[in-house]
Amino acid sequence: MKYMLLIQAATDPEAGPGCEVEDWMAYDKTVRDAGIFVTGHSLADLTTATRVQVNAKGERTIVDGPYAEAREVLGGYYVIDVPDLDAALDWAARCPGSRGGGSVVVRPVAEF
Repeated sequence: MKYMLLIQAATDPEAGPGCEVEDWMAYDKTVRDAGIFVTGHSLADLTTATRVQVNAKGERTIVDGPYAEAREVLGGYYVIDVPDLDAALDWAARCPGSRGGGSVVVRPVAEF
């Protein structure tokens, strides 16, 4: 079953030590070596984000930049193919993004 691991990076510097580039490289290699990697990407800096909303009349509102009240930001994702939710949760707990005040949201991928 495929699961998406949504890596939510902490924005609070007081949350504790996070991870280094080497931690990400090691995790990425482990996921690939385990044969569960489907896809994944790191996202560009939050300041490059653009938010689009469409109201009931079909009018667009476009806002540049980050959310003012955000305490965490989506930093990237992995899609992994593992036997079950327990395995996906185990991989999420190993992810460097789960440390230092960050979190990893695990969602099953719907296949139609």
